[in-house]
Amino acid sequence: MSVSSRYKKNIKALYIVHPTMFIKTLLILFKPIISFKFGRKINYVSYLSELEAVVKSEQLITPARVREYDNKLRASLKPSAQPPLSPLHSPPLPNQVFGVPLALLSQRNPDGDQVPQVMRDTIGFLSAQGLDIEGIFRRSANVTLVRDVQLRYNSGEAVNFTEMEDIHLAAVILKTFLRELPEPLLTFQLYNDVVNFSCTASLDNQAASMKTLVESLPEENATSLRYLVTFLAQVSANSEVNKMTNSNLAVVFGPNLLWGRDNAMSLSAIGPINNFTRILLDQQHLVFT
Repeated sequence: MSVSSRYKKNIKALYIVHPTMFIKTLLILFKPIISFKFGRKINYVSYLSELEAVVKSEQLITPARVREYDNKLRASLKPSAQPPLSPLHSPPLPNQVFGVPLALLSQRNPDGDQVPQVMRDTIGFLSAQGLDIEGIFRRSANVTLVRDVQLRYNSGEAVNFTEMEDIHLAAVILKTFLRELPEPLLTFQLYNDVVNFSCTASLDNQAASMKTLVESLPEENATSLRYLVTFLAQVSANSEVNKMTNSNLAVVFGPNLLWGRDNAMSLSAIGPINNFTRILLDQQHLVFT
């Protein structure tokens, strides 16, 4: 398999921002020579705010000219046609779930459950129906549906993924919830420890060192992390079918578990964070004893 074909196969989704009619026409013309599987990965995004359902925009290096063009597009629309602003710029709702600190979500829960309901809902559904789905965390979901589910959670409504029967929607909602936390699940305090983990922890002492780091987390963070990692261990146990090994899961979840205080993910930090996540998944039976 050539490098280019491996690259195309590993692409989870291709988002074309501010697509022009020329670009759309060009893709239509080339549609006969584009594979069906790759064609399904192409998505059009009209405004930068729509990317919030897929990736934390502050982690992207977006040229100023692109942001200026996006603002011009917004300004040219009538007020009734204006796209919604990013959740980061929306006023908080009384029952806000996305973008809310874990400690606050835990305080709100009358049962004292420290695992957020979004995580319970998505992981419960995926555990029951998604373990045998190939590329369970590599596919995108309909942006409108993702936004609708977020709104329902933020409005205090109950969400039943079984009724929606969309495995990839639940997977995207789980990743989105983690990505929109004001502070990452692994916390800013552990950022340097995680990035430098491979340099400071010996191979014989990795599990013990990682256990110490996890135990230093706030209780709600540690409990939620254990709940997530226990589920991901189930996913990787079925990797022969779903193709999601610990290494693949680390690439998907690493950037959703930790990022820097300035919200930017430097290229030099991505590898160490993903490597830490892989080791955590490999050693989870020793870390969470």
